[in-house]
Amino acid sequence: MENEPIQLARTFARLAGELVQKPSVEETLEGITASAAREIAGTDFAGVSLLHKGGRFTTEAATAPLVREIDDIQYATRQGPCVDAIWERGIFAIDDMAHEQRWPEFVGKVRGLGVESMVSFQLATPRGTLGGLNLYAKKAGAFDTQSRDMGDVLADHAAIALFSARKVWDLQQGMHTRQRIGEATGILMERFKVDDRQAFMLLSKASQDLNTKLRDLAQELVYTGVLPDSGIPPRADGQA
Repeated sequence: MENEPIQLARTFARLAGELVQKPSVEETLEGITASAAREIAGTDFAGVSLLHKGGRFTTEAATAPLVREIDDIQYATRQGPCVDAIWERGIFAIDDMAHEQRWPEFVGKVRGLGVESMVSFQLATPRGTLGGLNLYAKKAGAFDTQSRDMGDVLADHAAIALFSARKVWDLQQGMHTRQRIGEATGILMERFKVDDRQAFMLLSKASQDLNTKLRDLAQELVYTGVLPDSGIPPRADGQA
């Protein structure tokens, strides 16, 4: 029989491998919450909150609708373990909703919803904070020291997996955008008998005139063959 530290190491190695193999950001987030609910003792529900520009939070994955309800209360009141965990590295927990005093407005609105304890961990990489991992329990005192330590380690692995998934998605989007712009430029080159530089300038001018992102305009041209109200002169045969 392997001792407990080795078993835990193998568990986290397996979880890390599962998470980094997820094919999309959405599936990575779902994998994080599913792993937390399955592996962290005491957890009844789990969710991932993401931090956006301007300090806005959203819940992007949750194992139950109740998670989103409680998270929304945290976001609205700007109080609770999740909010503090996102802004400050550490483990923030409520052992018993009935006796919690640090976040009075949040706790006052959450009491009676069916969650009696919770714990939150920051999701962060050296590049910055991504959000928070939140675990919820139906009973008070559900998260002991081992549960909190495991949650903290899982959050570190989850942050790396999420960061990697986002990078892959960004690269895929960039490749897709370049491909669409290239295709749209080719259409304009053929239609107006211009070179690639002139065609790209036509597309860029239409983007500015219509106040539309270049990638969106290029995609519309590729899909429909039309640049609506763009100011681009029509073909000699009178077609768009």
